[in-house]
Amino acid sequence: MRVVLDANAVFAGVGWRGEAYGCLLAMARRRITIFATLEILEEVRALVAERGGKFKHAAPNLLAWYYERVKLVTPAPLGRQRSRDTKDDPHLACALAARAKFIVSRDDDLLALEKPFGIQIVTPRELLTKLTRTV
Repeated sequence: MRVVLDANAVFAGVGWRGEAYGCLLAMARRRITIFATLEILEEVRALVAERGGKFKHAAPNLLAWYYERVKLVTPAPLGRQRSRDTKDDPHLACALAARAKFIVSRDDDLLALEKPFGIQIVTPRELLTKLTRTV
């Protein structure tokens, strides 16, 4: 299953053992394939540089593992702005290019889009629920 995690979901997954971490575990177990663009990876790096001191465990190893395994794509052109927040459009462009089924986010601006281009936007919890149903 092809998935795009927004930068905050990657940050949360690397930093804490919550639902976003469960998405990274699903990646490790090859239940999902996660895609990103260089722009999304740069956003993750900026978040880690700015707020990474709050992590509860050894996040650098997990972050390095993520960077090695995430599949890079060139963003697809969207034409006009699609999200209320222009910072969210790169996730849509990535998902289109990757032919992703889901974008995982807790961002209300992205979640409000529901299913642009046929791509479902779900929370980490919703993705994990969908994965348990397909076992």
